[in-house]
Amino acid sequence: MTGLRADRVRRRTDGRVVVDDITLAPAPGETVGLLGPNGSGKSTLLRLLAGVLAPTSGVVTLDGRPLSGTGRRATARRIATVGQHAHTQAELTVRDVVALGRIPHRRAWTTATAADTEAVTAALERTGLTERAGQSWHTLSGGERQRAQIARALAQQPRELLLDEPTNHLDIQHQLDLMELVAGLPVTTVVALHDLNLAAMYCDRLLVLREGRAVAEGTPGEVLTPDLIRQVYGVHAEVGAGHGHPVIRFLRTRPGTGP
Repeated sequence: MTGLRADRVRRRTDGRVVVDDITLAPAPGETVGLLGPNGSGKSTLLRLLAGVLAPTSGVVTLDGRPLSGTGRRATARRIATVGQHAHTQAELTVRDVVALGRIPHRRAWTTATAADTEAVTAALERTGLTERAGQSWHTLSGGERQRAQIARALAQQPRELLLDEPTNHLDIQHQLDLMELVAGLPVTTVVALHDLNLAAMYCDRLLVLREGRAVAEGTPGEVLTPDLIRQVYGVHAEVGAGHGHPVIRFLRTRPGTGP
C-alpha cells in the first residue's frame, strides 16, 4: 500500500490518552481536513503522522513500512510539515528560509546543487514569493510568512504535506489565499483547521475528532451537519448549500437574540 497511513493509533501522554484508536488513510492527492475543538488531538495526530511522536499503540506507515523504521532523512524527503508559527532570531532572507527545505536532500556542509536551486526557485514561484526572495523574512506580513513556510515545505519536494492550523491569525483574504494555494498543490495534504467554512470549501474529506477519538469522517457534505456541530462544538448552526459545498451559519443562543 502506498502513501501515508495511520492504523488504529493511540498516544498516551502523562497518563492521559490524547489520541485514541484513530485510522486515517489519505488518498493520493487528497486534501483531508482535521476538525475538532481545542484539545481534541488534531496537533498530536499530525505529529504522529510526521513521525515526531511515536504512537503508544497502533502504527503509522509510509508505503506500507512502519514510519519508525524509515529514518528521519528519508521521512523528511517524503513528508513536509508546516506549523502554526515560525520564529527565528537569525537574519535570513526569504530564499534562505525556503532553502532550508533542501536539507534532507544533501549531506551536511555541502554546497547547494543545481537541483537545490531549481527546487527553491520553483517553490518561490509556486507560492508567489519570487519578488520577495531577497527580502528579510522578518519584514514579511503574517500571510507572507506562512507562504514562505509552505514554500520551504515545497522545496523538500514532498509527496505528503501536514499543516497545523495554517490560517490562524490571518485576515480573511490571506486565509482564502493560503487555502487556495494549499488545495491546489500536487501533494497529499492533511490540514488541521478551526474554521468549518474553510474546511468545507477546500477539503475533499474531513475527519472530526473529539477528546482524541474520531466521531465522523467523510465529505464536507456528509460530515458538517447541525447535529454534528452541536455534538462536537456545543453550538447551534444552520447548514446551507454553497457553490458545491456546505455553508455553516452559527446561531446566537441567548433568549431574544435568535435569527
